[in-house]
Amino acid sequence: MPVQPYINFNGNCREAVEYYTKVFGAAKPEIMSFGDAPEDMDFPITEETKDLVMHTALEIEGSTVMFSDVPPGMPFILGNNIGLVIISKDMDRIRSMFNALKAEGTVVMDLQETFWSKLYGMVTDKFGIAWQFHHDWE
Repeated sequence: MPVQPYINFNGNCREAVEYYTKVFGAAKPEIMSFGDAPEDMDFPITEETKDLVMHTALEIEGSTVMFSDVPPGMPFILGNNIGLVIISKDMDRIRSMFNALKAEGTVVMDLQETFWSKLYGMVTDKFGIAWQFHHDWE
C-alpha cells in the first residue's frame, strides 16, 4: 500500500504538469478536468472551472505524484497545498485508518463511493496534515 504525495495548484496545474513532464522525462499523463465529472447540483461546474484539472498523475523516478487544481470554493494556501494519499484494496483497512484520523481531525469528505472509487474520503489530521483514502479496485 503506497503513500503518495498529492499537490494542489491554484488554477495552473495543467501548466505545472506539462513542465514537470518535460523536466523529469515522464510519459504524457491523462488529465481529468472538472468538466469531465458527472453533473452534481451540490458542486456546479462553471465555464471558468470546467477546464481546471480535477486529477492527473506522473510517474517520477519510480514514484507516483498526483496533482489537481484546488476545487472551486476551497481555499488555496501556498505551503499547505501538499497532502498524502493512501491507496489500498482493503476497504476495512481504509475505514480503520480514516476513522482513527478523524477522531481528532476534521473530515473534509466522508468516506463514500464516488464515480472514480468504490470508497474515497479526505480528512485533515490533528496536526493539519491532509490525507486522502482511495480504494484501488485494480
